[in-house]
Amino acid sequence: MTENSTASKTNVRELALIAVMAAVTCVLGPLSIPIGVVPISLTNLAVYFAVYILGTKRGTLSYLVYLLIGLVGLPVFSSFTGGVGKLLGPTGGYLIGFIFMALICGVFFDRSHHNIVFSLIGMILGTAVCYAFGTAWLAYEAGMSMGAALAAGVIPFLPGDFAKMIVAAVVAPQIRRRLAKAGICPEA
Repeated sequence: MTENSTASKTNVRELALIAVMAAVTCVLGPLSIPIGVVPISLTNLAVYFAVYILGTKRGTLSYLVYLLIGLVGLPVFSSFTGGVGKLLGPTGGYLIGFIFMALICGVFFDRSHHNIVFSLIGMILGTAVCYAFGTAWLAYEAGMSMGAALAAGVIPFLPGDFAKMIVAAVVAPQIRRRLAKAGICPEA
């Protein structure tokens, strides 16, 4: 097998993994529970999995693919919505914040050799940054005070998001190990 052939197979495999994790996000993202202006969604769980399994660069890229799919109008955002209007609406800051969440989580996952404590720290910090983007945009777009935006877009989500972090920290390493064992993704 030539070097170009091996590199080509690697690139195809990487693109396929990115596409699969974008598809997983497209499936989990719309599943949401409306509890006010900001719904409970599984998007962050999908991002945690994507970044843990694929690494920082490919995991973040999979989220960006998902975001672009939603921006062109496919109903992959919370409550089966899509389009640029969603990005410009009250929850658009969270959609942008997920990019930074993926990057921060990925750095912690990649550099900690997937240590559960460091993984949780990365998810907490990444989610806090996502909350900051989302809360600032929610306050601006909905004409709320920062306190009201925190009450609507952060406080009710803390227990559920922490539970999602625990699930990701426990399940994602097992998935990554099995995929690595099958030769589908690189070793952890």
